[in-house]
Amino acid sequence: MKTIRLRAGKERSLQRRHPWIFESAIAKGSADSGETVRVEAADGAFLGWAAFSPTSKIRARMWSFDESQRIDAPFFAAAVADSTRARARFDINSDGLRLIHGESDGLPGLIVDRYGDTLVAQFTSAGVERWKAVIADALLAATGLTRLYERSDASSRALEGLQPVTGWLRGLGEVDLVLREHQWKLGLSIADGHKTGFYLDQRDSRKKFADYTARLGFKRVLNCFCYTGGFSVAALAGMRAAGVSDGQVTSIDSSGSALAQARANVALNGFDADMTTFLDADVNASLRMFLEQGRHFDAIVLDPPKFAPTVAHAERAARAYKDINRLALKLLEPGGVLFTYSCSGGISTDLFHKIVAGAGSDAGVDGFIAERMGGAPDHPMTITFPEGEYLKGLVVMRK
Repeated sequence: MKTIRLRAGKERSLQRRHPWIFESAIAKGSADSGETVRVEAADGAFLGWAAFSPTSKIRARMWSFDESQRIDAPFFAAAVADSTRARARFDINSDGLRLIHGESDGLPGLIVDRYGDTLVAQFTSAGVERWKAVIADALLAATGLTRLYERSDASSRALEGLQPVTGWLRGLGEVDLVLREHQWKLGLSIADGHKTGFYLDQRDSRKKFADYTARLGFKRVLNCFCYTGGFSVAALAGMRAAGVSDGQVTSIDSSGSALAQARANVALNGFDADMTTFLDADVNASLRMFLEQGRHFDAIVLDPPKFAPTVAHAERAARAYKDINRLALKLLEPGGVLFTYSCSGGISTDLFHKIVAGAGSDAGVDGFIAERMGGAPDHPMTITFPEGEYLKGLVVMRK
């Protein structure tokens, strides 16, 4: 077994069970891509077992802090089974859920989502890439399923020295699927959709938005960065529950294929297409156009893509988040509600709140922070890995 030794003082994060070792923390030692290494403190004391990545700034990711633990096929079988069992403890009203959430489930770099009877996996680190075949078998054994599709095409693989890989890893099946979420259905493509095909992390937020729409009787809803229309479907479901038949949901995205799926999702749920408008356009330009036209909305959703993948990008991203929130708050009717989100790991919860507050100040708008939102419970953040809190949101009720 190869060994890496840390610089003096760099063992403290591992003693707190944080799973990352950065390149700058290592005094000596190396290994092949994904190879398991013994991690020692500067004085030679055992710290844990990790997967080595020769090209990444995160040079090693921890498998275990137990010196007696062997990193082998039974280890991965147990870890996958534990993650699968844990999902039964969460309140998930859907047949689409995240089974494995990387570091939070003790499997750094591995994302696995389940859509009905199909699994979709992303292998984004050198360690899980090395054990891919073993992990695939463990996934099928733990779930009793036979179909596993690989979507290892995230840009982060390049940082690990890995090439993109997509296609069926186990079994064969359809790539265009329909999942059930709450009382509605949503179509997706596991081959072409974002991430593994869909944003399961916003499941609870979509339900919350439907509930607000029903309770407050929203008639004019704007869904920005709508992707395949999850929040649009939620708004229409809320209108239906409230008996609103003359509402209008405007959805904006710059992807024609995503908008086509959004239209299909409206039809799939039997909603009136005349209550929807889909714009293939830039969100910022559209918001400015609506201001010039004097349009206003009862509810607005801002769920943009990742503006700041790391803290280094935070300053530029903060300006982008502030601008869209400023425009949205100007477009919001008094008494209206803004659901606004950041999925950027480089933007902390406190910073996001400050950004929205600054946007309100610039817009001359104040509002109540009715709720703070985060990812659905099957996308957990653990005590020892706060970086798992990538998705944060605010529900702002304009005064």
